[in-house]
Amino acid sequence: MKINSFYPVLLTNNVADTKDFYTKHFPFEVTFDGGWYVSLKVSQGFPFELALLEPNHSTIPINFRRELNGGLILNFEVEDADKEYARLKAVGLPIHLEIRSEDFGQRHFITSDPNGILIDIIQVIPPSEEFIKQYS
Repeated sequence: MKINSFYPVLLTNNVADTKDFYTKHFPFEVTFDGGWYVSLKVSQGFPFELALLEPNHSTIPINFRRELNGGLILNFEVEDADKEYARLKAVGLPIHLEIRSEDFGQRHFITSDPNGILIDIIQVIPPSEEFIKQYS
């Protein structure tokens, strides 16, 4: 199999609010907006995509349709986690995990979108000696 693209699809009852959240606070742009389905893309070097879909839409098999929000963590790897922390905290986004450095090689904090989906903003840092052996 040759994979041409891979991206998460967030099932949300709040497609419009979720679209507004990702385009306001992150560099996503709308590439398609059908109301029930929105496709977002970041065009910087390697393209990153994210889609939003109503959880009861007819494109979802009937046995899997339900009211659903959450159950996912999105990792956004950035150049400067402290800068993003200050920016997102200043605009009032909830901070569920304060910024901190981890021995396994991350400086990060966690916020969330309007659906309660966690967003982990990560800056790669050198891991401790204990964890460096676990990387290949």
